[in-house]
Amino acid sequence: MPPSSRALPLDSGGLLVRRPEGLYCPPGDFFVDPLRGVERAVVTHAHADHARWGSRTYLCAEPGLGVLGERVGREGSVLEGLPYGETRRVGNVRVSFHPAGHLLGSAQVLLEKDGYRCVVTGDYKRQPDPTCAEFEPVRCDAFFTECTFGLPVYRWPDPSTIFAEIHEWWRENQAAGVTSVLLAYALGKAQRILAGLDPATGPIGVHGSIARLNPHYEAAGVELAPHTKVTEANRAEFRGRGLLLAPGSVLGSPWLRKFEPTSLGFASGWTRLRGHRRRRGLDRGFLLSDHVDWPDLLRSVAESGASHVGTLHGFTGTVSRYLREEWGLSSQPVDLHRPVEEEEGGEG
Repeated sequence: MPPSSRALPLDSGGLLVRRPEGLYCPPGDFFVDPLRGVERAVVTHAHADHARWGSRTYLCAEPGLGVLGERVGREGSVLEGLPYGETRRVGNVRVSFHPAGHLLGSAQVLLEKDGYRCVVTGDYKRQPDPTCAEFEPVRCDAFFTECTFGLPVYRWPDPSTIFAEIHEWWRENQAAGVTSVLLAYALGKAQRILAGLDPATGPIGVHGSIARLNPHYEAAGVELAPHTKVTEANRAEFRGRGLLLAPGSVLGSPWLRKFEPTSLGFASGWTRLRGHRRRRGLDRGFLLSDHVDWPDLLRSVAESGASHVGTLHGFTGTVSRYLREEWGLSSQPVDLHRPVEEEEGGEG
C-alpha cells in the first residue's frame, strides 16, 4: 500500500502512522481498528467503532471470531482468529493479541519489530468480568491507550454492589406492578449483566439484538442466567414482574410501549454524571462500565513500562497532559476524529 501524503507519524518506533483510514502499520501494511473498509484490518474487538464493515481481511483474537462475524458479516471477507499470546508475522512485523477484559475476544494488539514493542489497547477494563478473559498487562516501549473515561471523576465501585442495586430496583418494581427495562449495549454489557442476574428474582427477557449474540458467549463456555428472547407471543410473561434487557435504541419505540408501565434503567459509566440520565429520561442509572476508570488507566500505563503513551478515544488531552506534567512521560493525543460516545463502542 503506497504511503498517503496525509500520513502523520506517531511516536511508535515507526510501527504506526495516522492515515485517513485510521492507525496504519507501514512495515506490516495493515490497519489497526480502521475507520472504514481497508485491504487488511487487525481489530481489537467487535464493537462497531473498532470493527468496521467492508475490509477484505480481518485478523482478531480467536475467542472474538464469532461475534466479529456477526458484526461485520462474512460474505466477501476473510476472517481469521489468532489465539491469545500466539505470534504471527504480518509483513515485517510480529503481531500478537493479549486479553483486554472489555468483552468476549477483546484484545490488546502487540506489534514488534527490531526489538521495539508497541501496544494498541483497544477498549479495556480491569474489573472482574466472568464473560471474558481478564486484562493482561503487556510490557512495551509505546502504549496507545483508550481514554473514554479519562477524568479523575470516573471511579468505579465494586460490581457486586451494582448488581445488588439492580436486583433491589427489580424487586421494588415488581411490588409496584412495573416492568423493569434495563438498557445495555447489545454486545458485551448485556452478556455481563446476564452473567450476574439471579433468575430466582423473576423472568428475564432479552431483545432480539442481544439474543443473536448470546450463543457465541455460551459456545465459549460463558454461563448466562436463563433468559428468553422477547416475542409477541410471550411478552405478557414479563409485564409487571420481569426484567428486560434491551439496547438504548428501544427508547420511544412501540416495542417498549407494549410493556408499560415501565421503569427504565441504564447500565453504563456515563451514569456517573447525573445529567446524562436526566437527558435520556431514565429512572435509574447503574454505574457498571466496560472501560477502565481513572485509577485503572494510570495503573495500566505504569504497568506497561512505556516511555511514550498515545491517547485515543475520549479525554485524550487531559490524560496526555497529566502524564507529561505529573509523570514526565512523552505523551500525545491521537486524533482519529471519533466521537467520545457511540452506540456500541464508546459506550461505557
